[in-house]
Formats: sequence, C-alpha cells, structure tokens
Amino acid sequence: MTAKPPLKILLCAPRGFCAGVVRAIDAVEQALAQFGAPVYVRHEIVHNRYVVEGLKQKGAIFVDELDEIPDTDAPVIFSAHGVPKSVPAEAERRHFFAIDATCPLVTKVHREAEIHHKRGRHVIFVGHAGHPEVVGTMGQLPEGAVSLVETVEDVARLSVPSGQPLAFATQTTLSVDDTAAVVEALHQRFPEITAPHKEDICYATTNRQEAVKAVAPKVDAMIVVGSPNSSNSQRLREVAERSGCTLARLILRAEDIDWDRFGTIRSLGITAGASAPEVLVEEIIDAFAARFEVSVETVSTADESVFFPLPRALRAEAAG
Repeated sequence: MTAKPPLKILLCAPRGFCAGVVRAIDAVEQALAQFGAPVYVRHEIVHNRYVVEGLKQKGAIFVDELDEIPDTDAPVIFSAHGVPKSVPAEAERRHFFAIDATCPLVTKVHREAEIHHKRGRHVIFVGHAGHPEVVGTMGQLPEGAVSLVETVEDVARLSVPSGQPLAFATQTTLSVDDTAAVVEALHQRFPEITAPHKEDICYATTNRQEAVKAVAPKVDAMIVVGSPNSSNSQRLREVAERSGCTLARLILRAEDIDWDRFGTIRSLGITAGASAPEVLVEEIIDAFAARFEVSVETVSTADESVFFPLPRALRAEAAG
C-alpha cells in the first residue's frame, strides 16, 4: 500500500453559521417543536440546500410566495434575508400566524432606509439585483424611492431626482473591498450624501472575509463550503482569488470536489459561508483525509460571541 501524500489544511475561523442564520434555523425548528408540522417558510430560510432539505424532512414546507400557502393556522415564517412590506401586509390580510425570522442586522438596514425616506432623502442601495435581501430592503419604501447600484460604473451612470438630498445603504453580505470602491465613487460623485451611522456589511461577513485574506496567500487551493446562491459564500471565493489563491472553489458537499484539480495540492484552506453548517466542513475534511495524510491547523482572526434571541412569538410560547 502506497503512503498517502501529506496535506496541510488551514481552517479559517470564524467560518460557517452566523448569529442571524442560527436564529432563523432555530425559529423553524422551534415552530415545528411547539406547533407541529407543517410550518410554512417563505423562501429558503437560509441559502443552503443541505439545511433546507433537513428542515423539509422535519415538516417545513418552503414556498416562493404566500399565494402558494392554503388558508391555515400553521406558522408562516419569513426568511433571514428579509421581505418587502407587501409580504407581512398580505400575511395579515389572510390572517396568517406570521413569524419574522429576518436577521436583526438586515432589519437595521430596513429601518435606516425608512428613516432616510421620512427625512426626504432619496436612497441609493448598494447590492446585487434580484438577491432576496435586496428585494426585501427596496420593498420597505415606495416605488421609485430607492435606486440600486452594484458597481462603480453604475454610480457613474446613475440618475437621481434633482434637488433631493441623498443617502446610501448596503446589502449586509457584500465584499468589503468591492463595496469600499462603490462607496468611494458615491462620495466622489455626491459629496453631500448621507452615510450609514455604522457599517451595513455585517460583522460575520467582514470577519469571514478577513480570515480568508489571512489564509489564501499561504495555500495551494481554497474551498469555500456553501451554496452557489449564497451571496456571502460567493464573496468569500472572490476574496480568496483576489488574495492570491488561484484555485478557489465554492463547494456544497464532498461529492462535488473535483479530484483532478485538488488531487495534487499540498496545502488547502477551508472556510464556510454564513449559511453553511459545520458538518459539511467536517465531511470535506474527511474526504481529503481518505486521500491524504492530513494535518489541520486553525487560523483565527476574530472571536465571535454575537447572539440574537428568537422572534418574540416563539419566545413567549417557549416561556409558557
């Protein structure tokens, strides 16, 4: 039997679940425990197929829109990404027992946008078109009250209402570096623009990107554990490439590893998007351990102790 080649794995810390994701998944599991199946969830509770499939097996039913839900007394949960105002209004009209699992850091951006609007400012929102968080945030304000930009080029060609003061906000899961360039372009073009009181990009996104920046230059390849539709996971892959790791891949499960590309490396960085469970990280390490003599070292760039309590409707039931 030939000896397995050595492989050094550098594990990024922090990685994986953030406090908002933990809260959203807990909300679905608590609702199932307290009220039984089914529990309806509008949109994927978090962007991870493994997590969603696990909740489906326990009795969660995922829908894209509320009109797919029959008249019911069962809980109806809104996902961590947040929803436009039209969604809770529709839930109320249909007398649903609605539970809002929007991440509190996304809700903070919603509130900021509303305050700007009340103060007469036109809001410029930095984010990815079509992402549920962007749809939810823009849907807090009336049609035409928000302009969306994704790139520096978008800022250059943006037309805004003349004579109206401006403010900007950003999606919480963007690349810190990319967003800095767009924000700089906004400040240059609109020197009077009002900025957020505190950075909108959330602590978890920032921390995970910093850990990748520390690891990526030291390894032959980088794996980001996460789903293709997860914005923060895609940004981690981009950050790894930009930090000098030419072989960076977004991978959901061990079965997705391309061994033709990863079979000859001697060092590997692993991180996980904020919606990816640690069990998938362990599964991928095990897959490499079957082929390599693996040594694992954790590279930690921040400690996270953020905790968000469950939505109030579930706390009251849990206490009772």
